[in-house]
Amino acid sequence: MKIYVVRPGDSVWYIARNFVVTPESIIVTNKLKSPYELIVGQTLVIPTMETTYIVKPGDSLWSIARKFDVSVDSIIMLNNILNPLLIYPGLVLRIPEKSKNYGYIEVNAFIQPSNPERERNILSDTINYLTYIAPFSYNVNADGSLTPLSDETILEIAKENKVAPMLSVTNLSGINFDTELISNILNNDQVQQNLINNMLNIIKNKGYYGVIIDFERIPPEDREKYNNFLRKVVNALHPNYIVATALAPKTYDVTTGAWHGAHDYKAHGEIVDFVIIMTYEWGWSGGPPMAVAPINEVRKVINYAVSVIPPKKIMMGMPLYGYDWTLPYMPAGEFAESIGNEEAIDRARKYGAAIKYDQKSQSPYYNYIDEKGNEHVVWFEDARSVEAKYKLVSQYGLRGVSYWVLSKPFTQNFQLLDNMFHIVKVVT
Repeated sequence: MKIYVVRPGDSVWYIARNFVVTPESIIVTNKLKSPYELIVGQTLVIPTMETTYIVKPGDSLWSIARKFDVSVDSIIMLNNILNPLLIYPGLVLRIPEKSKNYGYIEVNAFIQPSNPERERNILSDTINYLTYIAPFSYNVNADGSLTPLSDETILEIAKENKVAPMLSVTNLSGINFDTELISNILNNDQVQQNLINNMLNIIKNKGYYGVIIDFERIPPEDREKYNNFLRKVVNALHPNYIVATALAPKTYDVTTGAWHGAHDYKAHGEIVDFVIIMTYEWGWSGGPPMAVAPINEVRKVINYAVSVIPPKKIMMGMPLYGYDWTLPYMPAGEFAESIGNEEAIDRARKYGAAIKYDQKSQSPYYNYIDEKGNEHVVWFEDARSVEAKYKLVSQYGLRGVSYWVLSKPFTQNFQLLDNMFHIVKVVT
């Protein structure tokens, strides 16, 4: 599978001929709604097949594998090579299609319950690519009870497809995470026990595989109390259920501030089964225009994370959305509109915008003028940007990825995920 960036004058038929594939395969693989109207700068995933290579003087299996971005082992296996050192100029090697070349990972996705029809529609295209699914969210109340959540359809689909459902628990109250609420809970042993009992009851009664605790805006002075609460949760749920946490992204051990101070990377790495690092929202609806998950910033966070947490306990967060900002950006002004990644392509087509790609952040973007004469900039994700993130996961040997959030279609993402990795299933 290859990624192709559309150039001026391109058509699906011209691209298909160059890659020796059918136009229909490109249309189906990318779920193109407008195959006659490609956008300059748009990415297409090309379902290519294996190729051949004639060994040249000075070649080694390592250099050939690097040239084609596949593994040495995959070439050895495909060609039944008994002694990798005994290749010679003129030897014709079969080069495997770059599939499942990056190993095994676990994949989690959050989904916000809505209605059965919409949930089935969203999951019909994504459920088979997941290890875990987390309906978002059961919210904590002051007495340790949890607000009800209409998760029945999601749990049914998960069970049918052997995907492990994870109970998502947050301290959301209204539209934000509640600092006072979570502080009161962390300072009251009885309420904590009530909360643990309620989580355990829901897990048992509804068939959840474990819990993801996403407590945010915790007072920094409650940092060790949060760690101790997690120890209580693990003691109550192990060995039957797993425990994970969601962590704010940071590049060193920040101990101040409500968003970061109480999230103790090292302690979480020791206490829970895995962590989800929310490596997104550099570009956010109320902030200045920029990539949502710039790879250069994500890498800084992962660099720190693996220094204090075992890599196989880290799931890297990935956004399945972008933002459309009206320019000029004004602090405390109009919030950017959240936009799906395929929706971003449709909008570029509507306004005749050419898509550009920022090499530093490894993210696509474009500008356009709307009907009222307002200038906009859109930052989103495409095949190139998600491939860069997946390669980062492989490079660091992470446990896997976690998506926020299953909502709008992003076909290329799941095509690349499935092409690059074996997806671990924990439910059989």
